[in-house]
Amino acid sequence: MDNDHLFYEISPLSLNRDGEEVCGDQVKILGMAHKTIMVLSDGLGSGIKATILARLTTEILVNMLRANAPLGEVLETVTKTLPVCHVRKLAYATFVILEIDHSSGRFELVSFDSPPAVLLKNRKSVRLETRGETVGGKLLNLSQGVLEEGDFLGLMSDGVLYADKGVTINTLWGWNEVAAFLEKAAQTGRGSAQAMAQTVIRETERRYGGKAGDDATFIGILARKPSRLMVFTGPPADRARDEACVERLLYFDGHRVVCGGTSGNIVAQYLGRIVRTDNSSARDGIPPVGYLPEIELVTEGILTLARTLEMLKDYEADHRRLPADPNGAVLLSRELLQADSILFLASESVNPYYQNPQLPRSISIRRSLVTQITEVLKRLHKNVTVEWI
Repeated sequence: MDNDHLFYEISPLSLNRDGEEVCGDQVKILGMAHKTIMVLSDGLGSGIKATILARLTTEILVNMLRANAPLGEVLETVTKTLPVCHVRKLAYATFVILEIDHSSGRFELVSFDSPPAVLLKNRKSVRLETRGETVGGKLLNLSQGVLEEGDFLGLMSDGVLYADKGVTINTLWGWNEVAAFLEKAAQTGRGSAQAMAQTVIRETERRYGGKAGDDATFIGILARKPSRLMVFTGPPADRARDEACVERLLYFDGHRVVCGGTSGNIVAQYLGRIVRTDNSSARDGIPPVGYLPEIELVTEGILTLARTLEMLKDYEADHRRLPADPNGAVLLSRELLQADSILFLASESVNPYYQNPQLPRSISIRRSLVTQITEVLKRLHKNVTVEWI
């Protein structure tokens, strides 16, 4: 979900209908090398039934679109799979599809019975031109545009638009009001996709009087420069590559982290410096952090990676929930969670201190930890690359 120029930060947040344990709105995001596909589906009604139907809709749409199936064929599959309410004569799930081309920033929206999107350019709302088209027997609203740096796109389920305190119809929160609300939020500095989505959902909940009358979902999409991170962990298997790895690290355009005692010494030797250790940052099971010029963070290797993996699983959705304690695992977790694009230069060498050096590289502890951390980060829609050295 990033390219050489822009990253498309996507943050979906939902509010369950009062009394329901699950949300009848479902969101699925698929980040590919050249494009991002996202689907928001609103299941008819609320609760488990709505959740299942909305989830089926998102799965069908995303999987078929990933396979480049024609839109008519996709909708026909959805129509045949999901029933229609015989009483209300409505489809059991509505949806909106968003596709973003990474190379150009061009996006396309396909909406079926969903509220229009809100596009902010220069913090001002812009109404997208929409055309109607019947595909697979369904009347769709299609629109397109280009996301440039700083642009914000907001998608929502109708539970957001119809938020009110149940007093009169005049208290309804319509599209114009939501657009104006987003403009104000953008102008007061709430710039991230997550912050904008949180602002809308909180206002939606307030307008419902704390008891939502419907499931409500808002998705914020922000086009911005990517936050990049390189993690150098473990000495290269071929020590002749030490200098090349250090130079890649030092010339990297982004934050730089060194994870491992030997790795730190390799960088320090290149710089003609020594790693300064902050013993006050040591914790039970987490060695202290170190300091080197031009490097944002220096930590120990295996023990810190293992604790970082645990923290990512516990706090994966929000770096702000991490403990305030500045130990190596917390600081490494924060670097990983705040980055959009992450490159690991990771050693396949076996550290004899932690395991038998006679074991094959394929079962090295470092390799296992880096692989597991990568899996967690990819679930968070981060662009992660591992180069084994």
